[in-house]
Order: sequence, then structure tokens, then C-alpha cells
Amino acid sequence: MRTWKRFVLLGVCILPLLGNAQSKDTNPPNWYNLDHEADGIRGISTEKAYELLNGRESTTVVVGVLDGGIDYEHEDLKDVMWINPKEVSGNGVDDDNNGYIDDVHGWNFIGNANGDNVHYDNLEVTRLIRLYEPKYISVLPSTPLREDERREFVAYQRMISDYTSKLDQANFGNLNYSRLKEEIDAVAHSIGKTIEDLTKADIEAFKPKTDRQKLAIRMTKRELNDDKSFQDFYKELEDAVNYYRAQVDYHLNKSYDTRHIVGDNYEDADERYYGNADIKGPDADHGTHVAGIIAAKRQNGIGINGIADNVQIMGVRMVPDGDERDKDVANGIRYAVDNGAKVINMSFGKGYVYNKKTVDEAIKYAEKKDVLLVHAAGNDAKNIDMTKNYPTKYYTDSLDAVTGEASNWITVGATSSGLDGDLLAEFSNFGYRSVDVFAPGVKINSTMPKSTYKEQNGTSMAAPVVSGLAALLRSYYPELSAKEVKDIILKSATKVDEKVKIRVDGSTKKVYLDEISVSGGIVNARAAVEAAERYVKERK
Repeated sequence: MRTWKRFVLLGVCILPLLGNAQSKDTNPPNWYNLDHEADGIRGISTEKAYELLNGRESTTVVVGVLDGGIDYEHEDLKDVMWINPKEVSGNGVDDDNNGYIDDVHGWNFIGNANGDNVHYDNLEVTRLIRLYEPKYISVLPSTPLREDERREFVAYQRMISDYTSKLDQANFGNLNYSRLKEEIDAVAHSIGKTIEDLTKADIEAFKPKTDRQKLAIRMTKRELNDDKSFQDFYKELEDAVNYYRAQVDYHLNKSYDTRHIVGDNYEDADERYYGNADIKGPDADHGTHVAGIIAAKRQNGIGINGIADNVQIMGVRMVPDGDERDKDVANGIRYAVDNGAKVINMSFGKGYVYNKKTVDEAIKYAEKKDVLLVHAAGNDAKNIDMTKNYPTKYYTDSLDAVTGEASNWITVGATSSGLDGDLLAEFSNFGYRSVDVFAPGVKINSTMPKSTYKEQNGTSMAAPVVSGLAALLRSYYPELSAKEVKDIILKSATKVDEKVKIRVDGSTKKVYLDEISVSGGIVNARAAVEAAERYVKERK
């Protein structure tokens, strides 16, 4: 989930540029583990929780990370990766007879038996338009249709409107970011330096010769600040170029379809056994970062400290660069449940759904098996009571009427270290009924492929904070059920008596967290441990 939120002038148009204002706050790299009272920063009091747990025994908890891939050889993750005890690596045999060959660290549902992997895919709206377009492209509002066809047609019209808007933005972003990068590259060439050697001083001293160079230099200067080097800016610029190029070439390209790589019968939602054992895949940035927040080896003197200290990470790859597919989401949940996960992190989401029934059935399966599901709320700064972000905790029928709510589900919004109005991450979705709780999600430092580390922003980072806390509770209090862990996390959340800023209908509004979430608070590990201790004692 990426977010482009701040705006600058490029030519005659407004273009979203890099990062967000809150990301300029300077915090300790582990701020999300700190304590508000002791450290003055609204972290989740992880270290204070471990002080309370000193001397208490724990059991190992498996956390399934459903994502785009994990670098399982990372220096700070290799010791906490789940290892299938009954599977022999690389022998080409399904040793444990679970239907998945060589699934030593997990499974990849977007690859094939030959080792080929899906990298890019469409957005779900693109796939749905491709599906419905042959049937409805020539239909008029006055065309006679059955009731079910009329519903599909109305939905198709909404999709076309949304798709057209997305495509216009993507084309605009692709053109303008690419031009900006070309200008900066030309400036570096003119100065006689490589991008790696270019400095802020070089940018300040450069005398632009054309209007486009003037604009490029002005934009670059605006982005550079005391804690950002030119190389940091350029990397963000490259990310923006790649993001919009992927939107145009893959996500919104109706002619692009990579499902044939997987080789499954895509229309058979009950099909379980396809894919391969490559849980890393071609792009493991996002999943590696998520895994580190949950479980990076604590107190090893390397990198960062994850939230949970007795945990194993099971990698389940099913998110491409694009939107995940419902069949893969359902199978990812079932795989993690069947292979021992007690917590499942899902830092992904989309605005449209193809087969919600299949996903609902998998959620119910996890609910029956006492597995807690933690889902990111999304990064569109929207009220998801009104604007859907799938998958959801609500079970629905064929008419999209709510028929129930999963008791084993937590939806997580994101906060920053800011105070008052700046506390809510400016990109975070919210919802009085749909978002359960908030957790830190701005400038979260965590693991990246090739044993590196990086700060990232998103509800994708907030969800694993909660997954890590849930794993901690299930590790030290194994008698607690998934529902009990959820209730403890929500009820022990720190209530904030400050209004935060949200965007509603194009304008800024200030609200309390209890107006935009179920719990009205930010998760607190110390308070959750205290609550769990009381709960267990009272039950005895």
C-alpha cells in the first residue's frame, strides 16, 4: 500500500509528490516500541510490557505473513523463520503430505511448479472491467435487463468512472515524474557528477538554463531538508516513477494478464494445490518489512527489535505488484491455519472484490480454528464505513447485505508520533464501525531484503505492530483464545483525549479517535499484558 499525499506544482497541473509531511518528524528509529509517559512519544510501550513479563515462560507462536514475499535469509529474520519440521528442503517431494512440495518456510500461491512467479498484476477494477466489458459496453440505461444484470451494469458503470479517473492520474503521474527525473539526470550530467556523488550544495549552486530546469531545481530544493540527502530524494523520485509506470503498464492495462503463469483453473475457487515454495519471489520489500516489525530477532545486537520475542514467521506469498486475487487470499489463510499459524497478518487491501464468498469462508475457517486475523485499514484517507476496503470483517450475502461479523478479526489504522491534530497518519483510512484500533505506522524502521533496513509509512506497518502484540499475548498467555486476545487489545488501547485531523468531502475536520474507530485508541502492549494477567487470574 503506497501513498502519495503531498502536492507541488509541476507545469500548470498539481502533481502528488514524494512522501508526506508527517514523515519529516525526527524520531528514534524504534519509536513505536517506546512509552508515552517515560519517553514522551506515543509508541506502544513494548519494552515496558517485557519488564512486566520478566520471569514468565512463553511458548512459540507461529505468525503467518500473507504478503508479497519475505527475504528469509535476512540477518535479523533467519533465526525466526518458521521451518516445516516434516518437510525436507529441495528434494521435490511432499514429505508431510500436506499437498505442498518443499514448503519449508511457507508457500507461494502466485507462482508455478517450474519456479516461475507473477511479479505484476492488474488492479481488481481492471480485471472486473475486462470481465464485464464484452457484456455491457454497448448497453444503454434504457436497455431491458434482468434484475441481477441491472445490478451488474450499474456496478460496471461505477467501475468505468473509477477506472478512468485512476488511468488519467496514472498517465499524468507517469509523464510528469518521468520528465522530472530526466531533468534531474540532465542536471547531474551538466554538472559532471553521477547521481551517487551529487550533493545538496551542487543543487543549490546550479544555474538552470531552461524553464524546465528551473522548475526541476525548485522542486528538488523544496524536497530537500536537514535530514534528507539528495540521494534520499532521488530514490523517492525513482520510486514514484516506477509506481506510476507500473500503474500504466500493468495495474490499469486491460490487455495485461499474468494469471496464465500460475497455471491453475482460476474459476475453480475450491482449488487448493497450486504454486511453488518460493516465498521470496521477485519483490520481497514489503513482506520483509512487515515481518521485521512483528518478529525481527530481539536483543541480538543486529538491526531492530521486533515486537514479539518467541515467534516464528511463516511466509505466504500471494500479493503481486497490483491487487491480490480472492482465491489466493482464501488459500493463503487456509494454508497458514492448517500449518499452525495462530496469528495471520494481512497488510494488503483493494477497493473491489471478485469472490467475497470464498474469502468469507476462509475467514470462518480461521475463526473456527481459533486463529486471529489482523488486517491493514488502507491508505486512502477514507471512511471505510462508506468506501469498502476488501477483505473485510463483515460476512455478506449475494446482495452484499451484512450477515455477520468475524470475532477473530482486527482492522488497524495508522498513527504518527505527532501530537494533537497530527496524531492520525494523514493517509490512514478510518471508520467508526470498520476500523478497530490504531497503531504506529509512520517512519517505521524495519528489515528490507539483503540484510538492509528502511523506514516506511502505511497501515501496512501498523497492522504488523498489532500482529506482533497479538503474538506476544498468545505466546505468554497461550490459554487465551483469538477472540479474547482481540478483546484485550481493543479494551486496553490508550484512549487519546485530543482531536485529530481527517479529510471529509474535500475539507479538513477534527474528530476524536472514538468517533472514527471501535476502540477509540492506540494499542498499548504494557496495558494489554496487564489486562491479560488480570483476565487469566480472574478466570482461574
